[in-house]
Amino acid sequence: MRSGIDPISVDPSERPQDDLFAHVNGRWVASTPIPADRGRYGTFDVLRETAEQHVREIIEEVAAGAPEGGTVAAKVGDLYASFMDVDAVEALGSQPLAEDLERVAAVQDPACVMATTGAFSRAGILGLVMPFVNTDDRDPSRYVIYLEQAGLGLPDESYYREDQHEAKRTAYVGHVERMLALASWPDPAGAAARVMALETRLAAEHWDKVTNRDPVKTYTLLDLAGLMELGPGVDWAGYLSGLGAAPSAFDAVVVRQPDHITSMAAALAEEPIATWRDWLAWHVVHAHAPYLSSAFVEENFDFYGRTLSGVPEMRERWKRGVGLVEEALGEAVGQLYVERHFPPHAKEAMVELVANLVEAFRRSLSEVPWMGDDTRREALAKLGQFTPKLGYPERWRDYSALAVRADDRLGNVRRAVAFEVDRQHAKLGGPVDRDEWFMTPQTVNAYYNPGLNEIVFPAAILQPPFFDVDADDAVNYGGIGAVIGHEVGHGFDDQGSQFDGAGVLRNWWT
Repeated sequence: MRSGIDPISVDPSERPQDDLFAHVNGRWVASTPIPADRGRYGTFDVLRETAEQHVREIIEEVAAGAPEGGTVAAKVGDLYASFMDVDAVEALGSQPLAEDLERVAAVQDPACVMATTGAFSRAGILGLVMPFVNTDDRDPSRYVIYLEQAGLGLPDESYYREDQHEAKRTAYVGHVERMLALASWPDPAGAAARVMALETRLAAEHWDKVTNRDPVKTYTLLDLAGLMELGPGVDWAGYLSGLGAAPSAFDAVVVRQPDHITSMAAALAEEPIATWRDWLAWHVVHAHAPYLSSAFVEENFDFYGRTLSGVPEMRERWKRGVGLVEEALGEAVGQLYVERHFPPHAKEAMVELVANLVEAFRRSLSEVPWMGDDTRREALAKLGQFTPKLGYPERWRDYSALAVRADDRLGNVRRAVAFEVDRQHAKLGGPVDRDEWFMTPQTVNAYYNPGLNEIVFPAAILQPPFFDVDADDAVNYGGIGAVIGHEVGHGFDDQGSQFDGAGVLRNWWT
């Protein structure tokens, strides 16, 4: 049995009763630099690097095997090859942007702005709203489209108003100008200033991060007529058509930030169309920059990596290529990852660990003196309805409809986004898929989903140092046990506590 203690990391000069963290980790902290392509580094990151290397080996092995065309293996290899082909993408320069920018230049009115943002959403280009499909918080037996506030190039609304971000705002305008110049957009300096002014207007009515954590405030269920009343003059029919969604898609829609819909409608009516063309052009370039020539890639990283995140160096090309494959074909790679790195007996051991952690919660909830009897019954009922998911999904995703070409990097990205948009929209009107996973098996993380009342632990986090099937029980309870408890706890935190055991958003606390 392994103890789980790494003696190399222990600093004997620090007494555990004075500083337990420094005693256990002192040498590791002192001798381990933060890699130049990261803003932080810890146990999660070490394990993520291991999983990333395993995925690289799988992808490169698949690509080297000359798989039959059209197979999932061929798609994995071709997508990776398209990203790694430096010469081809350098030769193209800004040419892959031409069609989108021509469409932008032809925009003549607010209705065209909405139709264009709908079509661009199918290609991964940010619009005024970010649509996504999820279970209805008030009725988790069905799917609905949610509309999230969007339209900004900076991380959130605070960057447009707080004094502490003034230098970043200045840097942002310069970045937008340089990116538009690379794309040969006319008057890049003037366009950048206009983009900043428009986004500042939109940001003024964006809700802040604290408000966006409130599931009640961010739930406004409307039909199409209600949506049109909230945002007068917005051509939602044109937007849905561009998005490739059925006209009925907004028969029931959850608006997360109603103020944004009203403010964007006013901006569409009042701002010059030339300004909207500048804004659309900027977001075309911004969205596609990571997949273009080195001039775009470097300028994009210089602002979003170095200036905003403080990361000195860009990740190696192979790491970015692996990331693209995981984003587009994650479960296809995950199936191979599980076969190689997650033995069946590891899943069996996790079943017992999860059951014991849930039982510990049950005992605690049964005894806490501050809970009334009615609330205690609800809490215990919710805990009893928790669904654990371990390792990998029961059914693997079908990628047969996704076309991938080894000589079309940006086209692959656009088609992958459109494939996912169509997959999501196909859920509308159908039964809820309770077997769906929202992380791939090779992801070093875990999550709690309140709408399905489930706790999910992908295979990649079920590795040492979090979980070791051959280690002493104490090691696993101290490692993955803490992660399990953390995710169960989300069911009763400031957000999860507002959903009941069936996943319904309702207040069950007396």
